[in-house]
Amino acid sequence: MAFFVFSARILESIKLGLSMDFKYIKKEITHYILIFVGVFAFKSSFFEPNHIPSGSMLPTLAIGDFILVNKMSYGFKIPYSDTMIFGIGDGKPTYINKFTPPERGDIAVFRYPKNPDILFVKRIVGVPGDEIEVFDNQMYLNGKLVDTKPLKKEDNIDVFDEKFGPENLSFHEVNWGDTKFVTTHNDAMPYHLNTREKVVVPEGHLFAMGDNRDFSSDSRVWGFVPFEYVRGKAMFVWFNMVYPWSAEKFHFRPWRIGKSF
Repeated sequence: MAFFVFSARILESIKLGLSMDFKYIKKEITHYILIFVGVFAFKSSFFEPNHIPSGSMLPTLAIGDFILVNKMSYGFKIPYSDTMIFGIGDGKPTYINKFTPPERGDIAVFRYPKNPDILFVKRIVGVPGDEIEVFDNQMYLNGKLVDTKPLKKEDNIDVFDEKFGPENLSFHEVNWGDTKFVTTHNDAMPYHLNTREKVVVPEGHLFAMGDNRDFSSDSRVWGFVPFEYVRGKAMFVWFNMVYPWSAEKFHFRPWRIGKSF
């Protein structure tokens, strides 16, 4: 609002042919520059809003969710150190304190390794040294089958559109210590999206997967996530809407506001 008032005063002065108070103009411009720099510095180092455009993390994250990302979860970054603008910059942050890698089960936001200008959000399922194998939607971690239990479809189906074939979906709860989450499988697919062989997560990297197992492009497809591409940890949903002009079907789900992870 203050910006529009400031602009209106300048336009009025020009229209009336009055002399401009250039000290006032300089002061106001400096004021707005400082606000701009401060806001983006806060976004760079503290908290950042992100929008979920796809269904790769259903049912945990719904299409249209606006999530708040904690940029301090894995270390405190120097503001703007991980900035990339029109391909300028390497996107690698500089930390003031020691970087603490994400843990298994975290929902992390990171730069897509194949195109760092794009942000992805996935669940971390493998950390350095882990041996990962996924076959027929069964995940093996360090040689042991990850335990799951089936869940009722009606408790999880409400956020799925017709394009996902809801009649063919099944849901499974994964329990990793303090972390519990739900994965989705499409039982009608002739084959599931799998790693073809066992892989070991190298040092300085992570293995990430979407909770919607058969509708996710993730580490099974494009490989590992470097530590330096990690942006932060998803905290909660602060709004939900699929815009009417979006390629997705319009949705407004206010009951998702406040859902935490």
